[in-house]
Amino acid sequence: MIFADLELKINTKKGNEILLLKRSKQENYEKTVLIIGVFHGDEPDGEYLINRYLSERSDTKNRLLFIPCLNPDGKAANTRTNANGVDLNRNFPAKNWKKNQKDDYFGGEEPASEDETRFMIYVIEKYKPDLIITLHEPYAVVNYDGPAEKIAQKISQITGFKVEESIGYPTPGSFGTYCGVERNIPVITLELPQHSENKADKDNLWQKTKGVFEYIAEDF
Repeated sequence: MIFADLELKINTKKGNEILLLKRSKQENYEKTVLIIGVFHGDEPDGEYLINRYLSERSDTKNRLLFIPCLNPDGKAANTRTNANGVDLNRNFPAKNWKKNQKDDYFGGEEPASEDETRFMIYVIEKYKPDLIITLHEPYAVVNYDGPAEKIAQKISQITGFKVEESIGYPTPGSFGTYCGVERNIPVITLELPQHSENKADKDNLWQKTKGVFEYIAEDF
């Protein structure tokens, strides 16, 4: 059972659904926070955490928007890229986008070439989030773009993951550059530890990160 309202949905090239879910107790919410899981199909734990949070009722002063799985085609194939072989986190029309070689980091034939990317751009423009959190793996750090340093420090305190302003390698056409650097939206890339199917590991991951969901609901 998921305690959230369906706001939007689209179908991918393979016919899988991408859902935008909303949890908002009242119309006079204070801020809007967008949380995104599974940018990369081989990084599934973001969806697990979002669904686990939404499986229980809780109060929120903010409007919370969730995309549990942005890349269901990649998830089904256990690939970083989507069904077209594009790394969605290199496909945004940021000023530093460039066409690169066709590998796991291929940014597409042109910026915003992918349905998933265009859906994200639409969501950003329509809902104008005050904070965006994307859930990735496997570095166990808190990375940030835009005016998000204090938020990153807070999330670091909650999770125990250290703050890293740079992920350590170039990311042309990245979501963080498009939203954080160029649009001045606070963007947190919460890098989770290496994925594990072990139940104890999953429970431990939830215990480490559930405070982040409580923070964005009540304290941010």
